[in-house]
Amino acid sequence: MDTHGIIIPTKDKLFNLEPLLSRTPGNILTWIILAVGFVITVIRFTVGIGSVTNLTEAQPWGLWIGFDLLCGVCLAAGGYFTTVACYVMGMKHFHSAVRPAVTTAFLGYAFVVVALLYDLGHPLRLPYMFFFPGTTSVLFEVGLCVATYLTVLFIEFSVAPMEWLAQKFPWLLTCRKIVIRVTILLTIFGVTLSTLHQSSLGSLYLIAPGKLHPLWYSPFMPMFFFVSSMAAGASMVIFEGLFAHKGVHQYMDATHLREADGVVLSFARAASFILFAYFMLKFIDMLVQANLPWLGTGWGAWWMVEMFGFVLLPALLYAKGARDGNVGLCRLTSVLAVAGIVLNRFNVSMIAFNWQLPSAERYFPSIWEICISIFVVTMIVTAYRFIVYNMPVLYEHPDFKGEEH
Repeated sequence: MDTHGIIIPTKDKLFNLEPLLSRTPGNILTWIILAVGFVITVIRFTVGIGSVTNLTEAQPWGLWIGFDLLCGVCLAAGGYFTTVACYVMGMKHFHSAVRPAVTTAFLGYAFVVVALLYDLGHPLRLPYMFFFPGTTSVLFEVGLCVATYLTVLFIEFSVAPMEWLAQKFPWLLTCRKIVIRVTILLTIFGVTLSTLHQSSLGSLYLIAPGKLHPLWYSPFMPMFFFVSSMAAGASMVIFEGLFAHKGVHQYMDATHLREADGVVLSFARAASFILFAYFMLKFIDMLVQANLPWLGTGWGAWWMVEMFGFVLLPALLYAKGARDGNVGLCRLTSVLAVAGIVLNRFNVSMIAFNWQLPSAERYFPSIWEICISIFVVTMIVTAYRFIVYNMPVLYEHPDFKGEEH
């Protein structure tokens, strides 16, 4: 069925796979990355983790934790940020952004778990934490919250696939009604869990004061991680919309297109305030921790690049873009803000970690670690494309149009 140019799957034709299978340059590159990633995956799980990484006893956590976990969880914060704005604060004009944000968050968290399997020495022991809980461990709290929040995200996301499959399986309509009725409860539960594990990711590094450079180490790291996750959530909604409008514009309905600019400007305004607050908190913390002398060193110069170039500058650009109604500037700024979040997590987990070691002993990810990270990101993008091509994420399904959900 075709509605205003959008191909709606029907009972007789549920799947729209042509965009994924056509021989375009993008698809061919995707197939190559997935094939290479599959081969490296087989090598990792048959030969062992040492065959594909440069991890050592001094650096047991590397790119897969710094990028796939710390960045993945943080950049998936758009889910809780958008649902709270729409359902808890009553900002209904954000409604069109909820499903894309929840979809991105669900995929982000799901593939964080997938990426974590590569990093575990015995990946099949991932569920062991539920049977042998280390209740005094921050890592246990992170794992438990991520697992629970992933379940919450799956339930929130499930409305879209249920609407997609409802014509073939009518019993899904009952499940859909139940999920919609508990939406606010799920949202509150989700933001509570996000508050816990977003901050706890920073707590993981509190046990390494001698390994992490003083400019990045702070007893307030849990707070910094949570505040920056809010900025990341707002920025990722804008960032995801930037690429969605370029790549899958034809799957957006009139409501989504009409509300898009308002969502961008509102989230840019919020991100500006949060980034300003984050900058001031980090600056005050630097003074309180008596780290001012470090600013005259190379590490200090790098810290200022992060803080002024990737925190204060995006805050100013967001503020200007929101004030002037410049949607293009806000979208470009989201790229800089997301890059800043990634840089911060890299600094904490790899660049400023083990900073006292000689350069020859410092960790640098192997080419295979980088390939696997690219492989995971490609799987996320491919899964997102499949969902957008088949499910009502960027448009309202005509059978449920006008319903509050």
